[in-house]
Amino acid sequence: MSVYSYQDAFARNQGWVAAHEQEILRHKRIAIAGMGGVGGVHLTTLARLGIGHFSIADFDEFAIANFNRQAGAFVSTIGKPKIEVMAAQARDINPELTLRQFPKGIDAENMAAFLEGVDLYVDGLDFFAFDARAAVFAACAERGIPAVTAAPLGMGAALMVFMPGRMSFEDYFGWAGVSDDEKALRFAIGVAPAFLHRSYLVDPSVVDLAAKRGPSTGMACQICAGVAATTALKILLERGPVLAAPHGLQFDAYRNKFVHTWRPGGHRNPLQRLVIAIGRRQFKAMRKGV
Repeated sequence: MSVYSYQDAFARNQGWVAAHEQEILRHKRIAIAGMGGVGGVHLTTLARLGIGHFSIADFDEFAIANFNRQAGAFVSTIGKPKIEVMAAQARDINPELTLRQFPKGIDAENMAAFLEGVDLYVDGLDFFAFDARAAVFAACAERGIPAVTAAPLGMGAALMVFMPGRMSFEDYFGWAGVSDDEKALRFAIGVAPAFLHRSYLVDPSVVDLAAKRGPSTGMACQICAGVAATTALKILLERGPVLAAPHGLQFDAYRNKFVHTWRPGGHRNPLQRLVIAIGRRQFKAMRKGV
């Protein structure tokens, strides 16, 4: 077996990435909270891009229900900590990686350590991890750290970027003081106002906000990773404009559609408020079996 070489391992990036840019990526640190559906594939995709330093957090273990979408879910990893499995995969791609691991997840006590020296945050948290998501996006805003979220929706992805000095996560979604059901609704509609995926949901009964359960696909997670890593490249290499909130992007591979949305004012935007109100009524009707 040949001796590992960073230059050889990522030589095929060159052409799309200049040699000096690859060295820049080598010295960047990305934080990812969540090593499940999107978080795990974010880590391996960014490791293959040549990012040299990561801070990763997750407290969960792999289970058979993860098999349809999660990068580290195999028969051999059932019951194993997601953070350990994914850290091993990343080191197998680049043994020179610096990995800070937070096996209890992220909270107020370790947030500063999790984000120390971080150049970019990529969201990999579970859809329903409301408190953790709000806290880490707020902490990124306070520290001037760009933050990216790519939501796997149906068979596509919805991308939102929160840049320092621009509209914040809270300004866009308006989670303060609302119930968890309302947070779920505002997040689902906020990341994808066009709702391209809604038309082919064949069994709406599987969407249960109260039980914190919804459908997922592996295709969506893979698309999310590609979109998020491309955005990370642009931000870290300062490769031109990035559409930040209140702009949003959604690509749906099933419907062959791409939509760019713009909601100035975020959740306060009249159109957004209307869509949220309609969504609220639809979810209530679904619960009643109407």
